[in-house]
Amino acid sequence: MTDIASVSIARPLNEVADELGRSFAEYGFAVIRDHGIPRELIERAEEKSKAFFALPEEVKRAYILEGGGGARGYTPFGTEKAKDAKVHDLKEFWHVGRDLPEGHELAEYMAPNIWPAEVDGFRETFEQLYAAFEEAGDKVLRAIAIHLGLEEDFFVPTVKDGNSVMRLLRYPPLEGAEAEGAIRAAAHGDINTITLLLGAEEAGLELLKADGEWLAIDPPGGALVVNIGDMLDRLTNGRLRSTTHRVVNPSGEAAYRARYSMPFFLHFRPDYMIETLPSCADENSPEPISSHDYLLQRLREINLA
Repeated sequence: MTDIASVSIARPLNEVADELGRSFAEYGFAVIRDHGIPRELIERAEEKSKAFFALPEEVKRAYILEGGGGARGYTPFGTEKAKDAKVHDLKEFWHVGRDLPEGHELAEYMAPNIWPAEVDGFRETFEQLYAAFEEAGDKVLRAIAIHLGLEEDFFVPTVKDGNSVMRLLRYPPLEGAEAEGAIRAAAHGDINTITLLLGAEEAGLELLKADGEWLAIDPPGGALVVNIGDMLDRLTNGRLRSTTHRVVNPSGEAAYRARYSMPFFLHFRPDYMIETLPSCADENSPEPISSHDYLLQRLREINLA
């Protein structure tokens, strides 16, 4: 048993804020229950995701956006690799981002979404799930703000029209894996502000503790696993930790079936300057950098730009 926080955000946020903050400071992770994303929507999204990944390879590859850094559409198996990793991760994925109206001041940073015509209801389902993730993320950020001694709505303008991305992930069965030494997702930290993950019930997700030991995360069914990303770590000067984590290969029967999950990478606005909060600043505070510039810097490191 670990003491990673597992809290209900149906409770008043001021009652759970410090428990979440403690967990994010020590582990970089927490489990969120009663997050408000409808079970029916999650099940429908899982069905649509599986239907897309079951399409023929040439159909899926028609949705690769060359030069797009993987920000929209399909990224095939064997593309992304963790920073400093020698081999690619064993996964394929689809990205849904924010759709902005023509002429919006941030439109240059976010390409329009593309949608697979072959899966009925795909667009409707994932537009709904994207919005539901944003609502859940807003509650988590409000709790974090309370814990940090900020106004509860401090993060609202920082993420308004942010470059958040929802990823539909498929880790294929391991039989016939080509890359010797590869695992489903090599050790890495997330780039963004916070990540909200659906589908972590399937064993494999592990975080690296401060003592160097790997800790498996085993959330209850339907819960969200939330972790701090590098941007929020930078903003708080390491007070809230962006923890290295990985998805390891399963053994036994689980090795012969695919694993699916849906992380939501919640981002600051591209023009938001990540500058250490005054309450967290010291002589080691990093230099200010825009969210967009930081994102580009990190995407180059993981082979997506």
